[in-house]
Amino acid sequence: MESEKASTRNVVIDFLLQEHYLLTAFELYHELLEDGKGAAATKLHSFFSDGEMFPSEQMRALQSIDAQQLADEKEAAIERAAVTEYELRLAREDIKSLQEKLERNAESTAVAPVEFEVPNTEAQDDSPSKSRSFRDLGPLGDADRNDLNCVVKEYLVAAGYKLSAMTFYEEVGEDMNRWRNKSAHVPDALRRYYLSFLASTVDAAEERSLLLAENESLLKHKEESEKNKEESEKENTSLTKALENIRKEAKEKDRQIRQLKESLEKTQKELNVNRAEMTSLKLELESMISVQERSELAENLPAVEEIQEDNDTKPADELKGEDVVNEIAVGQPDPTLSTSDVKQDSVPLNGSLASSLAESRQDEGYKNMLTSDEVDSHGGSRRESVDEVKHDTELQTVQVLAETLPKIVPYVLINHREELLPLFMCAIERHPEHTVRDMLTHTLFNLIKKPDEQQRRVIMDACVTLAKNVGMIRSETELLPQCWEQITHKYEERRILVAQSCGELGQFVRAEMRPSLILSIIQQLIEDEAALVREAAAYNLALLVPLFPDLDKFFKVEELVFQLVCDPAPNVAEASLSRLIPAVVAWASPEKQLVHHLLSALLSRLLGSVQRCPPVSEVQDSLEFQLRILGEKERWVADVLLRLLTQLLPEVRRVAMESCPFPDILSEEEEDAFFSDELLGLYARANIEWHDFDWLPEDCFPALLHLACMLPPREEGLRSRLAKFLLGASSLFGGPYLTSVMLPIFLMAAGDYADTSHLSSRLGNRIKGMKPLTPRAEQLARTCVLPLLLAGIYGAPNMKEGFLSEYLKNLVLQSSVKQGAWTPIHTPELIDAVRFLCTFELQHNAIVGVLWELVVNPNANVKSTAAILFRALIPYVDLKLVQQQVLPALVTLGSDPNLDVKHSSIEAFGTVAQHFKDEMVVDKIRVQMDAFLDDGDHEGTVAVIRALAAAVPQTTQSLRDYILFLLSTATKLAILSGATTQGTTLIRRREKVDVFCEAIRALDATEISPGNVKDLLLPTIQNLLKDTDALDPAHKEALEVMQRERSGSRLESLGKHLKKTSMGGLFGEGGYLSAPASPGSTPAPAPESPHPTSQPEEGRLKRMMRANFGEIIRGKG
Repeated sequence: MESEKASTRNVVIDFLLQEHYLLTAFELYHELLEDGKGAAATKLHSFFSDGEMFPSEQMRALQSIDAQQLADEKEAAIERAAVTEYELRLAREDIKSLQEKLERNAESTAVAPVEFEVPNTEAQDDSPSKSRSFRDLGPLGDADRNDLNCVVKEYLVAAGYKLSAMTFYEEVGEDMNRWRNKSAHVPDALRRYYLSFLASTVDAAEERSLLLAENESLLKHKEESEKNKEESEKENTSLTKALENIRKEAKEKDRQIRQLKESLEKTQKELNVNRAEMTSLKLELESMISVQERSELAENLPAVEEIQEDNDTKPADELKGEDVVNEIAVGQPDPTLSTSDVKQDSVPLNGSLASSLAESRQDEGYKNMLTSDEVDSHGGSRRESVDEVKHDTELQTVQVLAETLPKIVPYVLINHREELLPLFMCAIERHPEHTVRDMLTHTLFNLIKKPDEQQRRVIMDACVTLAKNVGMIRSETELLPQCWEQITHKYEERRILVAQSCGELGQFVRAEMRPSLILSIIQQLIEDEAALVREAAAYNLALLVPLFPDLDKFFKVEELVFQLVCDPAPNVAEASLSRLIPAVVAWASPEKQLVHHLLSALLSRLLGSVQRCPPVSEVQDSLEFQLRILGEKERWVADVLLRLLTQLLPEVRRVAMESCPFPDILSEEEEDAFFSDELLGLYARANIEWHDFDWLPEDCFPALLHLACMLPPREEGLRSRLAKFLLGASSLFGGPYLTSVMLPIFLMAAGDYADTSHLSSRLGNRIKGMKPLTPRAEQLARTCVLPLLLAGIYGAPNMKEGFLSEYLKNLVLQSSVKQGAWTPIHTPELIDAVRFLCTFELQHNAIVGVLWELVVNPNANVKSTAAILFRALIPYVDLKLVQQQVLPALVTLGSDPNLDVKHSSIEAFGTVAQHFKDEMVVDKIRVQMDAFLDDGDHEGTVAVIRALAAAVPQTTQSLRDYILFLLSTATKLAILSGATTQGTTLIRRREKVDVFCEAIRALDATEISPGNVKDLLLPTIQNLLKDTDALDPAHKEALEVMQRERSGSRLESLGKHLKKTSMGGLFGEGGYLSAPASPGSTPAPAPESPHPTSQPEEGRLKRMMRANFGEIIRGKG
């Protein structure tokens, strides 16, 4: 680092000496001496100590001069010169307009343009004529030179060489402050000027070709131009005369300027004489101090005070300028500041006058080294001195600001402290002392104790703006250390601010710091315990990664990516997937090997996270031994990694397309239909390798099949992720790829036959090896692979029409005809596969169409299977499809003469009752249930009650009342049939009573009106309690508890009513305590409450828990 700075410093020194910027070099020399870097200033010391270049006689002749009178004369001369230059510029503009008019007339008459000689022309012809090239622009004008000087000055300021920039400003002697208002002022002007120059060479070639074309067109119109020749010549003559008059005026203006310059030189000579007088006065003061003692200095103070009074008569702006010069670092080589030296020498009256004069002698030390020519060059720098005064005023303001801001901050409300940011930025950017800037930067980052998101945004915007202004070195040494100090702060808001600084300030530091220091800070923040901090680290790592100069840190970044993607906090994982992954993929895309490494690591982590989970069963020969019990963490990791794999599919496709070994196909095929049948057939016949294309069928799909065979059926979320990945792959790679590559792989893995003749022999052999060979493997394939085949392959939008319906119909027909109807006990894996397909809404119409074909099939097993599949479909369809398609099909099945088909549809009706509360649907269900009960068979009755009991918690109140009415009627009939019918077996009675009890317990957990409790519920319970032989003891105990509670609630309502009645109503006729009615009398009807009486919360909870009360009693027994 030090060697690099030293070499840069030597280059700057050589440049200043070669270009004769001696004042700037002298300023740099004294700055190096003040910083204790005298060894680095050896070349400057030897240069300025050369006696031949700087003779001692001339040095002694250079004295400080009182610039009061001469400066006023100089300012007046400058004003006169400015007025004269303005008039000259107006005259030149008139000349230019006349010259352009003459050239246009000359082109129209095909006469050679008149050549004009304009003295000291500043700018070239700016007319948009295409007959000019960049080679005939002429010498560099004053305006262009002024722009270039301003560009160099702006570069010096931006680089931090402020004192050298000030000296360069004085040496040039031009006003550079107005340049910002000109059109030439653009951001990063020096680089843009250079690029524009390079671009002009190409434009020159284009302009030549345009000129040739225009010349040919001009020759064609030459004859027409000759007709207007006479009129043009007359006009040219008049214009020539006007031009000559303007020339005379311009010469007169030039003569006036020369006179002003001569007067200015005369004034400068007088200024030198006055400086010599000032020097002699200083020498006298020095001799007096060297002879006399400090006590005798008081006698000479009146003379000094007289000098001070003379200075007090000066204008305020001049005194301020003199103060500025004295505050500039020692060694300022400006000969116009001698008066200020005297003033400063005379100020410390109460202190040490000797020390003041010593400072004056130090100023003389370097002023005596200047030649008289250099003094003359600075005689007219009054305007520059004014700018220095302004700069000093700004510096004083910044110092005051830096001192007061830390004191003001504690007394500003927290919500309004962000309004102080512009002041902090100004003070930090402009203050000259490093320690003060560090203190202000520390205060800036601690401005708000716990900044919220908006406040952090404001602070970071301020830091970014500050980093743009101060440059890379100061950003590294001042801004970033303040951020990193808070990496272990106790408030997470501060640590989030650190993460934001790493990402947003990374572009303002050197490239080698980003993958080293800043990346290590991000890594430490990723380990933070707060999820918001990790989320901020993910966002800002995405900003930092594209700024890395190379891919050396790819594997480190890859590790951090997986750590963030698998983070247990959803917001961190979401930020990583949405922002970090695209940035990392774009960064690594030039090297496809790195992309493949990322994909391989992803598959390895995905399989490893599931394989580490324990098996469902420890029996090795069982199906459950292959399945895994996933914990919450493993399930979450597998889910986000599958999302990541799906997100990387476009990159897999891009890499495969770029590495296509058939360039002709690449140029002919459109991007959307790139993987066509022609390309796939050509690759299958060719004996070449295409590794990027083979990654999906040879590596990815087998790994996903392995993963699917470890997921139990209840892991429906991960299975849906796998299906969505397959749908995404088919959408990206196209229909031909789906039917030619993906379909054979999953057909073979599911245990079906697949044609692989159109594939390469290597891939075909690998696909054939995926087929399950044992019965256990076939069952595992039906359980885990068949759902993916149906939903992810056949369910793809670009699959050929009818393939899904045909495959599903054949699957049901073959298994139902050979093995019987599907049931949850014998074929749960097939039912689960179709149920998983039903979760995709786009496939509902296709499924319903297949089920209707099965409903009209003559085979009873097929119809029963259709009813089972309808039951699996109902939870996922909408009301419209149920009304138009599902219910008509179920009614058809319920009307079938075969009892097995009819009974299989009852559970489907119960499922409809669970999920839909539409009154029309409920009415149809009641009608169909009445039809089932009218058949009178035991199995049908039990199935109806069981299906309706399962629907009680979710169905409507009208259907609950219907169920309660059915139970009341059925129990009465059961009592009567039990007394008269001798053929009823005990087993059937127990089965029916158990079903009735379960329905009663389900209804008891809901709200029932008091009338239904009195008329239906309690009589039903009493009827069930009478059948002691068929009633289970647990059910008996539960029914007795229900009877007591429901009777107690009835008495409670009766007590409330009694409080509201009179004694006459209590004992009178028809009262509650009146005499019993005679057998012939008609009892008065009991009063009914207009609204159902709400049950106490305690009783409701008891009824909900009663379902397991009998089992607990039996367990204790």
